Amino acid sequence: MADETNGALANGAAEAAPLTAQVNVQKIYIKDASFEAPSAPQIFQDQGQPQIQLNLGQRTASIGPDLYEVVLTVTVTCKLADKTAYLAEVQQAGIFGLTGFHPGDLQAVLGTFCPHTLFPYARQAVSSLIMDGGFPPFQLQPINFEQIYADQMQRQQAAAAVQPIANA
Repeated sequence: MADETNGALANGAAEAAPLTAQVNVQKIYIKDASFEAPSAPQIFQDQGQPQIQLNLGQRTASIGPDLYEVVLTVTVTCKLADKTAYLAEVQQAGIFGLTGFHPGDLQAVLGTFCPHTLFPYARQAVSSLIMDGGFPPFQLQPINFEQIYADQMQRQQAAAAVQPIANA
């Protein structure tokens, strides 16, 4: 009888155990990269303080069961006075296997962990493009993807709270 009770408890405990969330980085690759120096070679003679503009973008696509492609786009534009010295853009991508996540947690992983994983690769690719274009080294500073995600969620919640009032 003791064996039957222990067996029933063991089976019941196994059924009640929560799924274990797992992340599997399957592939990291450059999806697209471009570099333009539209004012070269004259821009190399110009003097002045460069103005750098950084734009980040991200998109996520489900490509199979528990399989997602995340693309982090990093665009760096450098202007000297009113001339564009260079424009470097990298779409750094990765394929991530994500299992055992609740929907809200899955979105958080896709919006924070995945771009955080891709960013060092994108930073290196952008830096190489700029140096290979004949410009001084440029190092992107670290990005707080957790804060960006939290800000995005806050904006979405604020927009959802205003939506019913607008329709009334």
